[in-house]
Amino acid sequence: MAVAARYWWSSRGLLLPRAGPGISALAALPPRLQQHRQVHHALIPHGRSGRSSVSGIVATVFGATGFLGRYVVNRLGRVGSQVIIPYRCDQYDLMYLRPMGDLGQLLFLEWDCKDKDSIRRAVEHSSVVINLVGKEWETKNFSFEDEFVNIPRSIAQVTREAGVETLVHISHLNANMKSPSKYLRSKAVGEKAVREELPDAIILKPSEMFGREDRFLNHYANMRWFGGVPLISLGKKTVKQPIYVVDVAKAIINAIKDPDAKGKTYALAGPNRYLLYDLVEYVYAVSFRTFFPYPLPRPLYHCLMYCYCQLSFLSVEHCCPGSRIGIRMV
Repeated sequence: MAVAARYWWSSRGLLLPRAGPGISALAALPPRLQQHRQVHHALIPHGRSGRSSVSGIVATVFGATGFLGRYVVNRLGRVGSQVIIPYRCDQYDLMYLRPMGDLGQLLFLEWDCKDKDSIRRAVEHSSVVINLVGKEWETKNFSFEDEFVNIPRSIAQVTREAGVETLVHISHLNANMKSPSKYLRSKAVGEKAVREELPDAIILKPSEMFGREDRFLNHYANMRWFGGVPLISLGKKTVKQPIYVVDVAKAIINAIKDPDAKGKTYALAGPNRYLLYDLVEYVYAVSFRTFFPYPLPRPLYHCLMYCYCQLSFLSVEHCCPGSRIGIRMV
């Protein structure tokens, strides 16, 4: 009884000695317990599966406020992972992310993508880093080189210096150094930069992603401003193999859990291929709209896109053939 009175149960279920005169609680711990206490509790899996459990994954997700990011954060949250979300946007743009994790599991951190110290603060306590940063058009502050080359290189470099073993980088299926698209060329250069900084990085290359808030199917659904849907060669020479955004999020989680995935590159595409004409026709059929496609010569299409960009908030790169939007209509 005298011995039992000197111990108490901690909130983590460990039998700890009660501190008293001449007794150091930490020194009295067995060596094995001392080793476990040096590891942050977020890295020790415990609890039943679900949002209220702890999976042992502490992930920093750059670009979590984007289209793919919200699905990745939701997948991480539903398995009980702690997610650090660096953001550059307004606080109101983060509201839809907050219900995706249990209390204390989502940590929001303001960061500057051009400041390596800011990146280091975001990744120093993580076991996984996921880079989803990217945009489909250039701005006066960020070019394609900044978004797809410089920022990924900085993230990979800081990740390596911080000792984080797992980095997942998202590229594009058609990324190629010889592509006529500046968007895709920059993606390919970014892959090479990440590989040079961290050879064990996992690179995923998804095709066009579709989902509720996508810029793929919704892009064609909202083209009625042109009096129909202008398609080069009526879209009958373009083949698409789109993938559901939830499947891409699942692939990212599977790559994190798979120890053999390090250093590999994966191409992600949907199960079926479609002609662009058939795909757009289906979009208008399910939305009960009149589908009126008309062929447009490539030079006239480029001129039309240039004029459209001059009359809108979009940059010329967003609509010209060197951009991703321009490629969609080829």
